[in-house]
Amino acid sequence: MSSSWAGIIFLGTLIVALALVYRPLGDYMARVVTGTRHLAVEKAVYKAGGVDPDADQTWGRYLRAVLAFSAVSVVFLYGFLRLQQHFGHPYAVPQMSHSQAFNTAASFVTNTNWQSYSGESALGYVVQMAGLAVQNFVSAAVGVAVAIALVRGFARNRTERLGNFWVDLTRISLRVLLPISVVFAIVFVGAGMIENFHHYSTIHTITGGSQTLPGGPVASQEVIKELGTNGGGFFNANSAHPFENPTTWTNWIEIFLELVIPFSLARTFGRLVGDLRQGRAIVAVMALLAVLSVGLQLGFQIAHHGTVPTAVGASTEGTETRFGVPDSAVFATSTTLTSTGAVNSFHDSYTSLGGMMTLLNMMLGEVAPGGTGSGLYGVLVLAVITVFVAGLMVGRTPEYLGKKLGGREVKFASLYLLTTPAIVLVGAAVAMAMPGQRAGMLNTGPHGFSEVLYAFTSAANNNGSAFAGISVNTVWYNTALGLAMLFGRFLPIIFVMGLAGSLARQKPTPASEGTLPTHRLLFVGMLTGVTLIVVALTYFPALALGPLAEGLH
Repeated sequence: MSSSWAGIIFLGTLIVALALVYRPLGDYMARVVTGTRHLAVEKAVYKAGGVDPDADQTWGRYLRAVLAFSAVSVVFLYGFLRLQQHFGHPYAVPQMSHSQAFNTAASFVTNTNWQSYSGESALGYVVQMAGLAVQNFVSAAVGVAVAIALVRGFARNRTERLGNFWVDLTRISLRVLLPISVVFAIVFVGAGMIENFHHYSTIHTITGGSQTLPGGPVASQEVIKELGTNGGGFFNANSAHPFENPTTWTNWIEIFLELVIPFSLARTFGRLVGDLRQGRAIVAVMALLAVLSVGLQLGFQIAHHGTVPTAVGASTEGTETRFGVPDSAVFATSTTLTSTGAVNSFHDSYTSLGGMMTLLNMMLGEVAPGGTGSGLYGVLVLAVITVFVAGLMVGRTPEYLGKKLGGREVKFASLYLLTTPAIVLVGAAVAMAMPGQRAGMLNTGPHGFSEVLYAFTSAANNNGSAFAGISVNTVWYNTALGLAMLFGRFLPIIFVMGLAGSLARQKPTPASEGTLPTHRLLFVGMLTGVTLIVVALTYFPALALGPLAEGLH
């Protein structure tokens, strides 16, 4: 079978699987966040934390709970990383520096999982499991909780109550993320991923040489790495490492896990607002953007005009031979369209326009389908902007899901949209303006600029993948990128929660002849167009200086 046909089958079966899971998983998550019954283990968690699970919170209290939980998580994980040298053998590893510990703590708490270290040598098993893996669960749950709070803002009327953050966090972690992780961890162990507590082993090869192989609880963390759209690899090679991704079909499962919750949350949204057509419209936009991105990525990687790629049939540099170009391109697209950031190929070695697509995917705001939760609330903010623009065109106050979109709502949505580009562009500009940081670039010209732009785009959008090619384990980059992750995660959440509170206080507005139907193909096209145009206008100058200039060279 040719690689092209294998790639088509790989992608086709993935689309079918996501379509089959969309309804049952979306409905299940809706039941999880709306149910009134608390499980025994959940009651124990609430009791230990002094939480009243039946008390609804205002948007301000909900937001403060999100920020307080995340702040404590950063401090805890930072301390963990600074003390890891005191754990017993084989779990003790050298202490992380202040700047790298800050960067790593910010990275995992913000669901970014940017890594300026090599996991197999810089971290012990205790930190990997009790520190990073825990954050893989709860940071993903925080994203879903914020998305659900925004949806409640649309669904509720004349109230300031948006639910209980602690209940949402606990239920999403224990009822959604944990069960799926357990099932697929068993599958991954059966596929050949390692799951042990062995220290490094020296293996003697048949040629008479020797090789040192690491061990570790890998399979159990690989699942939540993808399911929670986290992306931090146990090994430096991430999902290109055979211990993390041994076969083509585990590669398929990893991509499926990255996409399954973000896509299915659109169904949850439709269920919670009482109109499944609205969920179908949102998932249609997500799918349309994703298919367009996959097609372009495959085209740029397979049909590149270079001499060597033309001779071998595709641009194979930086890809694993186990997966080939089509499967690697699909992985690269899914990991940058979501906030996962895991990699099974070297994005820095992609063609100039192929690398541009990975950048553009993140610059879209990761809404196709985006991260766990963050993708849904990101596309809903874009929907608010789209409806507002449509209202201006016909000269009337716009409405979305029965809520009027006035100045307050549009200000929150606009601040959300402006925050991430400001962090990306200012950060990249400052880095390029500093001679010391330019000296850390291993490449010059447009490609070197693309590497810096990619780093700040990845950090601010909480993706975590990297172009490489720059020395990021420095005090300046660890600090700058750590701040970009924190601001890129929590400033948008503040604006989302403000928007949710403003919407929930309103009384419902009945639909009229002038109301824009937001469940039809016209709205799907408008929302897709606004998403692309906003990105193009915001980032086109930066892309022109980097990957576009390199591609036209």
